[in-house]
Amino acid sequence: MAKKTPLYKQHLAANAKMSDFAGWEMPLSYISPIEEHKQVRNDAGMFDVSHMTVVDFKGSDARDFLRYLITNDVDKLTSEGKALYSCMLNEKGGIVDDLIVYKINNQRYRMVINAATHDKDLAWINKNINDFDVELAEATNIAMLAIQGPHAIEKTQQVFTKEQQTTTKDLENFQGIAVNNWWIARTGYTGEDGYEIILPATEAEEFWNKLIEVGVKPCGLIARDSLRLEAGMRLYGSDMDETTTPLESGLGWAIAWEPEDRDFIGKEALIKQKAVGTTQKVIGLILEGRGVLRPHQKVMLDDNNFGETTSGGFSPTLGVSIALARIPKITADKCFVEIREQQIPAKIVKPVFARNGKPAS
Repeated sequence: MAKKTPLYKQHLAANAKMSDFAGWEMPLSYISPIEEHKQVRNDAGMFDVSHMTVVDFKGSDARDFLRYLITNDVDKLTSEGKALYSCMLNEKGGIVDDLIVYKINNQRYRMVINAATHDKDLAWINKNINDFDVELAEATNIAMLAIQGPHAIEKTQQVFTKEQQTTTKDLENFQGIAVNNWWIARTGYTGEDGYEIILPATEAEEFWNKLIEVGVKPCGLIARDSLRLEAGMRLYGSDMDETTTPLESGLGWAIAWEPEDRDFIGKEALIKQKAVGTTQKVIGLILEGRGVLRPHQKVMLDDNNFGETTSGGFSPTLGVSIALARIPKITADKCFVEIREQQIPAKIVKPVFARNGKPAS
């Protein structure tokens, strides 16, 4: 039986189209996914992301363990609350998961990982934690909301308590802060400004309803996927997995190579790959003919060079079909994509299509 988030009844009351996602009963959409997408790009929308996994690392070795566990370096987090995007690798350099980690204090860090990788992520973390003085605690009885859009900050501030307003008014991008039992972070997965908020499950319904009252509209996972695709944000299991490295996935920026004496799982494999160079790269595609771009479609650059789409779909902001794709490392600005046994022309662009409510190019 699929798990239910603390907001399950609110989704049903709003006539959401529900579906199983990573073992959770989640809302795909409430109205039109395109309208929900535009709501976030132009105003403010909210997503129930309570299916995400929140893990706290506590102890004298919490810092050292995370410096070993992930590709980015938590020593970059020079102040409490700051956030860091990173990958977690296996010994071969393959991506076990991508994640965000927050520094709560010098002996406590918080990590948010994907719902679909919950079991394998925790197994991998526990496998490597034995030599460190770290206590691992998965958060329970919580809800998590993502409020996103150009007016998301303004509208959420309207329903915050006085203490929450005061505490968060100077919150910077990629920073979180604890307010009583809430964790409020200025992060997101849509290419828009906003908050991701972890709060007690018992308080989620009231907060959800207050946000609706000020015009923040519920949005489902379909819109969340099209928003992150437009922003060029990678989706685990589609754009990357344990068979690909960060260097092959356009995520080299999430690797901290310095200081050289820091070791992390998968570093040796990445050093070898970096020395010889990768054979593939990630690109963006804009379809120039009729059709819809989907994952696992063949990308043809010339008679000898082929690639494959990894994520794809309709872009409401651009009004055309777009995709992320992995192709050989050659110079090209045009290609063809095989759709229903037809070769449809596509333009090759940087893998960011829209952010902050506007097309990127």
